Amino acid sequence: MTQRVFITGGASGLGRALALRYARDGARVCIGDINPEQGATVAREITAHGGEGYYVDCDVRRLTDLEKIRDDLTAKWGGVDIVVNNAGVATAGTIEDSTLTDWEWILDINVLGVVRGCKAFTPLFKQQGAGAFVNVASMAGLMLAPLMSSYNVSKAGVIALSETLHQELRDFGIHTSCVCPAFFQTNLTASMRSDIAGIQQNVGKLMKRSNITADDVAEDIHRAVREGEFWVLPHVKERRMWILKRHAPWAFDWLMHQESKRWMKKMGGAARAQ
Repeated sequence: MTQRVFITGGASGLGRALALRYARDGARVCIGDINPEQGATVAREITAHGGEGYYVDCDVRRLTDLEKIRDDLTAKWGGVDIVVNNAGVATAGTIEDSTLTDWEWILDINVLGVVRGCKAFTPLFKQQGAGAFVNVASMAGLMLAPLMSSYNVSKAGVIALSETLHQELRDFGIHTSCVCPAFFQTNLTASMRSDIAGIQQNVGKLMKRSNITADDVAEDIHRAVREGEFWVLPHVKERRMWILKRHAPWAFDWLMHQESKRWMKKMGGAARAQ
C-alpha cells in the first residue's frame, strides 16, 4: 500500500530530506511550511524522486491550519499514515538576558506546534485504527547544555509529550517515535534568536563539522517507523552520553560541567563559571 505522509517544516533541512526519502518508496508526501516557494520546489523534487508531492501552507502556531490539512488529505488521499512534527526554531541566551518574548516564541512553535499536530491528527488515526507520529526533538532535550535554556526546555517538552503519547495511544494502533539528533547540517540557525554575539556562526561551525547529515537522520527515522521503534538517536557519542546519564548521573554531571565551561568560554564568556 502506498504510504501517505505529512511533514511540517518540510520545505528545507531534515523535513526535505525525509520527504525525499519517502518519495523514493513511491509515497504520497505532503509538506506543510510557511515558505511557499521552497515548498513548491520540494514538492516537485518529491515527484521527481518517484513519489507524489503536494505542498500546503502551514503555520504550526495555528491549530486551524493543521485541522484543515487533515481534512484536505482525508478527502484527497483517504487518510494519512505518518505525521512528522518537524517544524522548529532555535534560541540561545542566558536566563537573565533571554527575553520572555523569545521564550513564548519558541515554546509556541517547538512545543505547542507538536501538540497541535498530534491533537489534529489523533482523531483520524483512531478512526483508521493505525497511524504514526514522528516528533522531532533534540539531544538538547536530554543533555541540557548551558546558554540554551529555552531551546532545551522546548525539546524536553517534545520528549515528555512523545513518551506520554507512546503509552496513551499505542492500544489504538498509533505508534510514536521521538527523534533526538545532535548537531548535523541544517538551516536551523537561519531563524535563530540570541543575544550572544557570534553564536549562530559557532553553532553553524559545529553543524558543518558533523559527519551526520540530514539524509542520515532521515534514514534513521524511516527505519524506526518501519520497525516500530520509539527512540531515534542518530549520534553515537551523544547516545553514549545519554546512557551514562541514566546509569552514572554523577559521572555525567562532572563531564557536562567540564564541557559547559569550555562551551561558555567559546561563546565569549557570556556566563562565566568560577
